[in-house]
Amino acid sequence: MIRIEIDEPTLARTRIAISPLADVICSLFLLRRNPDGAPWPYDGWARRAREILRTVPATAPASLFLQLPSSFPDFLDPIPETPVSTIGEQLDRFRATPAEIIDEQLATYYPAGDVPDLLRPFRDDREAALNRLADGIAAYWDAAIAPHWPAMRAALDEEVLLRARALAADGPDALLARLHERIRWERPVLTLVKPLEHSFEAVDKRLLLVPLIFSRGALSCSNDHPEVVMVTYQSRGAALLAAEPVPHADDRLAILVGRGRAAVLRSLTVPASTTGLATALGLAPSTVSEHLAGLQAAGVVHRRRAGRRVLYGLEPAGIALVNLLGGDSAPAEFVS
Repeated sequence: MIRIEIDEPTLARTRIAISPLADVICSLFLLRRNPDGAPWPYDGWARRAREILRTVPATAPASLFLQLPSSFPDFLDPIPETPVSTIGEQLDRFRATPAEIIDEQLATYYPAGDVPDLLRPFRDDREAALNRLADGIAAYWDAAIAPHWPAMRAALDEEVLLRARALAADGPDALLARLHERIRWERPVLTLVKPLEHSFEAVDKRLLLVPLIFSRGALSCSNDHPEVVMVTYQSRGAALLAAEPVPHADDRLAILVGRGRAAVLRSLTVPASTTGLATALGLAPSTVSEHLAGLQAAGVVHRRRAGRRVLYGLEPAGIALVNLLGGDSAPAEFVS
């Protein structure tokens, strides 16, 4: 368990942000955790991403994240400085990471001075090492992530909108209590359910929540920053990465309700609009509307108005269908 004792000023400064760089790094950890194949909806994407890493030499530096220990200095996965950043903006800031931050974090993680070989270049030739890794990440982004980013961004935008509304309407206590099934909020302690045992206090800081498409249930916590504690969690909408709505012929949910409706049900683990679903799944809005109408008539999906938008979500019967027949959803781990 990771237990974070959060004081009132930190809790009051709870915010939500999108980090393309964090999703890039999480995607590489996903490949590392699943060397023989990733689960749906990541499987088709993972095959293509491994081929990209194997055949595109410019992506080679990004493979650093396939070799890192599960806990690593935060300068390699920096906290986003704005609520929404582009990958280019984040990589520019990464290239400019000050030497004192790198030295301080390496000293904290490796107090005996036994810095691993793969991290020594960041200490000994900082500028070259940062530029080399940033170039590798940029090449990997262009080939493996950029084609999916418009749909990913749409899903993340919906996630942030929903969480921000919950934060504004009900406050941070309600937001944290419903954030993720393996995140527990028992004031003043936020617990991330993980094999790692670690506890610390967040005093007079900011709590930054970052949803990730590639998390697949993994939770991470970054607290090296003097002013910010970052917690990442799984964003709904990962179904957009599937090459087809349902990739396996033995998918029980697809057999029961059909491939298109199964994909819509899986995607509605977070409420979404018709347009958001269409973008995420690569389907025509009219097709998504037809699926939603059928699922609503069956009592497994509900329709709610949120301001000027109409959002669809799962009824208890829909949640039961996804949980019972929806496929592998076991969580995986990484920390930073």
